[in-house]
Amino acid sequence: MPMLIIENLRKAFPGMSARQVLSDVSLRAGPGDYVAIMGESGSGKSTLLNLIAGLDTPDSGRVLIDGQDLLSLDDAARTLQRRARMGFVFQAFHLLPHLTIERNVALPLALNGVDERTSRERVEELLTAVGLIDRRSEFPLKLSGGEMQRVAVARALVHKPTLVLADEPTGNLDAESAAEVLQLLRTQLKRDNAIGILVTHSTVAAATTDRMYRLAAGTLHEQSVQRAKV
Repeated sequence: MPMLIIENLRKAFPGMSARQVLSDVSLRAGPGDYVAIMGESGSGKSTLLNLIAGLDTPDSGRVLIDGQDLLSLDDAARTLQRRARMGFVFQAFHLLPHLTIERNVALPLALNGVDERTSRERVEELLTAVGLIDRRSEFPLKLSGGEMQRVAVARALVHKPTLVLADEPTGNLDAESAAEVLQLLRTQLKRDNAIGILVTHSTVAAATTDRMYRLAAGTLHEQSVQRAKV
């Protein structure tokens, strides 16, 4: 079963204005857990997300995904871990404009060497789930912002990752589109029993998760939140 364990992460940025960004961050999440991390600008949310993804290394502490300590791996092995076990949803969508919607969603499967038939079936399943199967042959620039983010969610989940990291996924969307994307993301995470980590400034977005933490003074503080019905 999927498991994310973060133990006593510490991270400081060196230099003339050196400061401790993360001082003692620990978190555990299991199958189907959906967790929000909130905080002021500069509080270290993006730094924490990069550490969880293995894009940066902490000064001390551990990040384990399914029992695998990311710090025990070299750069190439961490890249393979991200490719196989993680999905990403960004504020700016990051779809490839020269690829059709279908090929954008299929990209993680191609990178993981999934055969064409299995890939086609899985892409059809996800595009149907996000309501865009009839537009599979179109290019991203033909879509609205909300539709592009739905494609991004499909791409993040198509290879059935253990862990999905969402960085301000509704930051560029209007309220109606944001609500649709948040509902879709939660539904698909729960369906696949994946772990979701949502970094957001939005209390509305955070209220769609199971647990909410605020990152302040380098540590996580669990917050009471009334989960939104989505």
